Amino acid sequence: MPHVIVVGAGITGITTAYALLERGHRVTVVERNRYPAMDTSFANGGQLSASNAEVWNSWRTVFKGLGWMLRADAPLLLNPRPTWHKYSWLGEFCGQIRYYRANTIETVKLALAARRHLLEIAEREGIAFDLERRGILHLYHDLQSFRTAERANALLREGGLERHAVTESEMLSIEPALKDGRGGGFAGGFFTPSDMTGDIHKFTSDLAHACERRGATLMTGHEVSRLDAGPDGVRLSVGREQVLHGDALVVCAGVASRNFAAMLGDRINIYPVKGYSITVCLPDHASQDAAPTVSLLDEGAKIVTSRLGRDRFRVAGTAEFNGFNRDIRADRIAPLVQWSERLFPRMSTRNVIPWAGLRPMTPTMLPRVGRGRRPNVFYNTGHGHLGWTLSAATAQMVADTVTEQSGR
Repeated sequence: MPHVIVVGAGITGITTAYALLERGHRVTVVERNRYPAMDTSFANGGQLSASNAEVWNSWRTVFKGLGWMLRADAPLLLNPRPTWHKYSWLGEFCGQIRYYRANTIETVKLALAARRHLLEIAEREGIAFDLERRGILHLYHDLQSFRTAERANALLREGGLERHAVTESEMLSIEPALKDGRGGGFAGGFFTPSDMTGDIHKFTSDLAHACERRGATLMTGHEVSRLDAGPDGVRLSVGREQVLHGDALVVCAGVASRNFAAMLGDRINIYPVKGYSITVCLPDHASQDAAPTVSLLDEGAKIVTSRLGRDRFRVAGTAEFNGFNRDIRADRIAPLVQWSERLFPRMSTRNVIPWAGLRPMTPTMLPRVGRGRRPNVFYNTGHGHLGWTLSAATAQMVADTVTEQSGR
């Protein structure tokens, strides 16, 4: 029975471990944190969103980003301090603009496949993770943005997604809570009835327990200091003294994957793009009734929302290019709170829990899935803002590749 070591116990690492177990492998998962799902898989926006599969590689995004550089509350913020990694990544990002159409369609197809796998896993293992199957509603405050979104919507539909335009009155019918704070109104929206939301931390944590029940070993609280691979297998230095041996290695280490890949002779250009979220605690019936139950994506503010059970409302957004800085900045949290108060004024924001995480983004906006240079090294990483949306499918892909090579 081949022994596969998975580095990383976020959503990508745990779904990969589960897929490998299903194929009969012996699996060890190594994670630096004390528990699974404590980094980027802890408090994201919650959306399982094929409707958010449009890649960011467009001149429109570049020009918007330049215009936002002087705004502290901008949806996209770039620290101009030069580093080779940051600017070389941005250069490659711009070089991928010509593949915007093809990469968007590919991402949609991957998201639809992942949705099916995730629901099958949840049903098989009895995982409860505040799943809401109410769709995702995209909001547009001006006509120009809505018209631009029509062109992107054509690509999403070409990828197989059911997503249609809705009027303001239809939007208010889909989510009545929007009536309280719509201000000047909406130019229109797009609704994806098949999209879903759920708590990534609950799902990943419970799936990690399911992996243990199936025989996996979870080594949490263990820092990997070195990786090596040769003809006789792989070797990991864990902590100061412990060495692990395995037949194959899958790197699912989020923003740390770039450094691990370099140890193994591979180049994976992942940049840590920081995102923020708040979890609004809904302590009373008035707030619970005032908060939306349908998931939202405000295209102007680049903010997404999810309802997590009766008493929690998740609001997430922003993209910050600032290296490996994990600080939670008050000036980046404030726009999320203010947006919530503006659109849902009857919802209490007295108890708000802030969070920040680093999204592992590649310049193509596509995850790196498959073999490394060495025959016993594999990768499933670089999912960016769509790790929750895509991981259940990429786990199947990399597990198939590992199994094929091992001859099982």
